[in-house]
Amino acid sequence: MRLCPWCVLAALAATVCWGAWMAGQDREGAPQGTVERHADFPSKLVAPRHVDVWLPPGYAKDAGRRYPVLYMHDGQNLFDPKTAYGGVTWGIGETMARLIAARKVTPAIVVGIWNTAKRYEEYYPRKAADALAPADREKLDQKIHPLLADDYLSFIVTELKPFIDRTYRTRPDRKHTRIMGSSMGGLISLYALEEYPDVFGGAGCVSTHWPIVTDAGVDFLGRRLPDPKTHRIYFDFGTRTLDEGYEPFQQRMDAWMAHAGYQSGRNWLTRKFPGDEHSEKSWRQRVNVPLEFLLKK
Repeated sequence: MRLCPWCVLAALAATVCWGAWMAGQDREGAPQGTVERHADFPSKLVAPRHVDVWLPPGYAKDAGRRYPVLYMHDGQNLFDPKTAYGGVTWGIGETMARLIAARKVTPAIVVGIWNTAKRYEEYYPRKAADALAPADREKLDQKIHPLLADDYLSFIVTELKPFIDRTYRTRPDRKHTRIMGSSMGGLISLYALEEYPDVFGGAGCVSTHWPIVTDAGVDFLGRRLPDPKTHRIYFDFGTRTLDEGYEPFQQRMDAWMAHAGYQSGRNWLTRKFPGDEHSEKSWRQRVNVPLEFLLKK
């Protein structure tokens, strides 16, 4: 499926470069890359939302180079403290620029997809809901309804990704396409990998909010893991605030990972961060870890 011409024109017309602080240099004089915003990106499947695209240093100068792409959820929290929750971003641009300069990751494009008022509806793995016990499903339907994750992922795969691949110099194949998010964004990232294993080659699941899918949902997702020969998956969790209750669920998923043939340190990594809480501040402090694992040189 391709975007209709007016959609492409509207998205292009809405594109603006913003944030001179991001387009220039940091205090040490190191280039930080640039961010382009596609405001109110149109869709036939979900509500319009902003899409921010971070381009690595040197993108404009080397016209022959093509780049892997990392898609990230909760895009308003990635780059600009004015839009980030609590005024704290993930520091994606700064961290990516630093890792690229240190040759720890391959230069890549990062696409930040903003969330909407229907964040929970779009990020809850829809098919996992069918695995819940009747009482748990009833509670879910009372809190989160309707479940829109399938539409949200279809938007990314059939509308947004084709636009990104046409507009920027990407490497569009599975091997060079990753997806990542935190909390509910961790759940939808794993679900994306399982629903579209031929599109995404890796997923970063940061502080994954397992309790909302219960053990039954973890088992459902665990049984559907993609081929470890062609995919890599990152998980992590802290030990404070919401993250305090995640470890038993993560251990359950880790057992599924091992059962599926994933090898820790090779195509799978689970990290525990003692003292870290469920917040952008904590994710900012450790985001280099999933970035390095997903975008290794």
